[in-house]
Amino acid sequence: MSDEAGKRKLGRGLSALLGDDVSADYSELDKIRASKEVPVDQLEPSPFQPRQDWDQEALESLASSIAEKGILQPILVRRNPDDRDMYQIIAGERRWRAAQIAQLHQVPVIIKELSDVDSLEIAIIENIQREDLSAIEEAEGYRRLADEYNYTQETLAKQLGKSRSHVTNTMRLLNLPKSVQSMIRSGDLSPGAARTLITADDPEKLAKKIVNEGLSVRAAEKLAYKKPAHRASSASRSTKDQDTLALEGDLSAAIGLKVGINHKGDSGGSITISYDHLDQLDDICRRLTRHSLITGGDEDPFEGDIAAALDEDFR
Repeated sequence: MSDEAGKRKLGRGLSALLGDDVSADYSELDKIRASKEVPVDQLEPSPFQPRQDWDQEALESLASSIAEKGILQPILVRRNPDDRDMYQIIAGERRWRAAQIAQLHQVPVIIKELSDVDSLEIAIIENIQREDLSAIEEAEGYRRLADEYNYTQETLAKQLGKSRSHVTNTMRLLNLPKSVQSMIRSGDLSPGAARTLITADDPEKLAKKIVNEGLSVRAAEKLAYKKPAHRASSASRSTKDQDTLALEGDLSAAIGLKVGINHKGDSGGSITISYDHLDQLDDICRRLTRHSLITGGDEDPFEGDIAAALDEDFR
């Protein structure tokens, strides 16, 4: 091979390697240049980011640190599948936002090839580890993994390093009215106090009382389970023994909805699950039908819910 031919071959190889060839394989280039600096305007929030609320004061503080010391930990990104010139932030959006406040033009990134489900998992895990998510944002992340990728609560717990009871109790918060969820997002109402309201008759009214009076979780629990005198003495409830009433309470707490048991002795009976709005009905249908499709109907769709709900004390 002549020297000239060799130079031409080498030249084409370097051209492809350095990206001058517009048809170069982006994935191969990213492996070679896994860590680099890119303009801040080539980064964008990921559609899988579970965090919705950002503390502006905390961002300003981080921006001051970045302006002085720079970004010490690169931002984890993947290429936007629909725009190969853009990068989606998988972990580190807070640093990216602070970098813009600090008026940085470029930021360090690590490029990874990640699927949609990997991106969502990593985003949730990173935020949980940093305790950056509200309980509602965390629950919405769990629900998205369950709905879009057919994750069971057991799988979620294993993948995210959480207990089954934590996943169950966190997701139950989504059964509360949106107004109560907003109180949890803002930090006015603790997740522990909120869980006591899931089966209450008027959770919004009780939530406001808990917040206004600064009630503890235990006090909130007593308030939520306190029943009007006329209901406690009603004929329908007086005919039930204490074991049946206790089982109704356990089931209600486990699935986050009101449950009634009508036991007729040897002739059987019935269980009634009540819902207050269509979102709760959708949740029941989703849990029953999705589980049936995944398991072939061989398992109880609420298996482990009671144990999980009772395993974790209200906090």
